[in-house]
Amino acid sequence: MKCKITRNAAKILQQELDKQEDQSLKLRVIITHQHGNHVHYGLDFDVAGENDVVVQTDKGIDLILEKGNEWMDGVVIDYFYMPQEGFAIYNPSKGNHGDH
Repeated sequence: MKCKITRNAAKILQQELDKQEDQSLKLRVIITHQHGNHVHYGLDFDVAGENDVVVQTDKGIDLILEKGNEWMDGVVIDYFYMPQEGFAIYNPSKGNHGDH
């Protein structure tokens, strides 16, 4: 499975990871809502289980993804400062470009 974190997102995510007292926790990409032909994503802190895979990114941040979930393979995590500050999580390989 693949996952990409942009430079802006990595900076913010690393700040959040550094705040965590429990260093065994990793970031998990979750599906918050699924309807039609697309999903909405979110982030949480968690420990990997047997149904998960830990993906090492090129930004030095490990992410937990649900093993075998087609919506997770190829997910991109970005962070925008304008027009509204926040994360955008999408999967371009599934035609989901974060525009909904």
